[in-house]
Amino acid sequence: MSSERLIYLPLGGAGEIGMNAYVYGYGQPGQERLILVDLGVTFPDMDTTPGVDLIYADISWLRERADRLEAVFVTHAHEDHVGAVAHCYEALGAPIYARAFTANIARRKMEEHGHPEDAVHTVSAWPENVTVGPFTVGFLPVSHSIPESAALVIDTPAGRVVHSGDFKLDANPVVGEPFDPELWASVAKTGVKALICDSTNVFSPHDGRSEAEVGPEITKLVESAEGMVVATTFASNVARVKTLAEAGQRAGRSVVLLGRAMRRMIEAATETGILSDFPKVISAEEAVDVPRQNLMLIVTGSQGERRAASAQLARGKYRGLELKEGDLFLFSSKTIPGNERGVIFIINQLSEKGVDVVDDSSGLYHVSGHANRPDLEKVHALIDPQVVIPMHGEHRHLREHTKLAEAGGRTGVLAINGTMVDLTGNAPKVVDYVETGRTYLDGTVKIGALDGVVRDRIRMALNGHVTVTVILDEEDEPLGEPWCDTMGLPETGTSRAALVEVLEEDLNQFLMRADAKTLRDDDKLEEAMRRIVRQTARAEIGKKPEVTTVISRMK
Repeated sequence: MSSERLIYLPLGGAGEIGMNAYVYGYGQPGQERLILVDLGVTFPDMDTTPGVDLIYADISWLRERADRLEAVFVTHAHEDHVGAVAHCYEALGAPIYARAFTANIARRKMEEHGHPEDAVHTVSAWPENVTVGPFTVGFLPVSHSIPESAALVIDTPAGRVVHSGDFKLDANPVVGEPFDPELWASVAKTGVKALICDSTNVFSPHDGRSEAEVGPEITKLVESAEGMVVATTFASNVARVKTLAEAGQRAGRSVVLLGRAMRRMIEAATETGILSDFPKVISAEEAVDVPRQNLMLIVTGSQGERRAASAQLARGKYRGLELKEGDLFLFSSKTIPGNERGVIFIINQLSEKGVDVVDDSSGLYHVSGHANRPDLEKVHALIDPQVVIPMHGEHRHLREHTKLAEAGGRTGVLAINGTMVDLTGNAPKVVDYVETGRTYLDGTVKIGALDGVVRDRIRMALNGHVTVTVILDEEDEPLGEPWCDTMGLPETGTSRAALVEVLEEDLNQFLMRADAKTLRDDDKLEEAMRRIVRQTARAEIGKKPEVTTVISRMK
């Protein structure tokens, strides 16, 4: 019989930034008891996933082994780590463990989806731990851009693993715990087999900056403003929201929080005792009666989200408040790659109103929540693991982080989604590849990325659509002429005639010439008509539209 082994398997988040899902297992090969670290989402875009609401990792492999899944551990409350716990709970059914703030957010999600809130268990910081199956797991505090973030100390019969989660080295994070190198060193003292580590900022060559550094700069900016000030940041960055609110308070301004997500985060931070001295805020209704030069709005929508408060203010009024010429709008955030178009659109709308827009191009008003390259080197040295496995990054990040580990004399393993790594013994090795992918939440329905739904939607968006209807009598002869309905196509083409009429004429000519065998066979008839529509449309408008044929037979 094979000896027991310790495995690591990323299902999401390794080879991309978003929808994190990392499996650890221990036991006989194929019979390992499993835990899952994080279960997050990523967000769609109109170019590649039009109409989709959310995207998360395909958990088919894990769902098939749900009877072996001991628990889900969530490192922190960012959507790319906690956003899918409620969506996948029915399929997995495992208990969820998190620190208090993250557990608060997870319970709200469970409640929204009708799942039991008591499936979420609160765990205190290290050295408290939880034992599930062969794993003992503790939450090691780290600093990040959301409160109560944690690395996981995972003890197994095959040794200790440290899963870094998202982190930075910040001695003064404003809200939440500072990075404690002595605590981390104490965890490493007994030896660490593997460090599975955040790779987001591996290409940033300078030491990371503290959250405390942005406060004075934001305060100066707000104090110098003459009109109304609006600032946006990530709703989950409670420390930044507090910094912005304090800047407004110091400038003698009334502070307003706009956006459901932001209010929810501040409520969660207050309920869990993380925030006890947040500046007094007023409602949007009260703000209408305050002189605009005495107002500071802190709003959602830093990534250009169309329905968020920022976009609505850029378009016009939002809850009775309106931006005017001479007002100031601050983006105290970094634009995530892929969101540039939405952010620039909002900036241009604000510019048209005469609003002065300040972004983070100066580096004064935002600091990253992730460790830069020198910080990663410090953590490698502090933990001194046998093996470094990069995660939380695109392929280029993982590859560069692997090189960084090897340059420090450690073994680096590049493991993208679906790569199963055996960590047992002193020589990690790839032992299997699991098929991974994406699940789309499309309205209220979950669909697979390979189901063709989104692909067809993209093809219709690119090429337009034609519906062809034809009626055949009892003798399989056309009853009248076929007719067409078009969507997303120009009305006329190169012949200057109506496109629909040209299509219908070509289809009618085909039906008049078609032999009896073709007219009796729906499949052949459908294929021929589709080909004619696409050929005619190509000649008329230079497009090959998607075609739906409706064949009705009189019986």
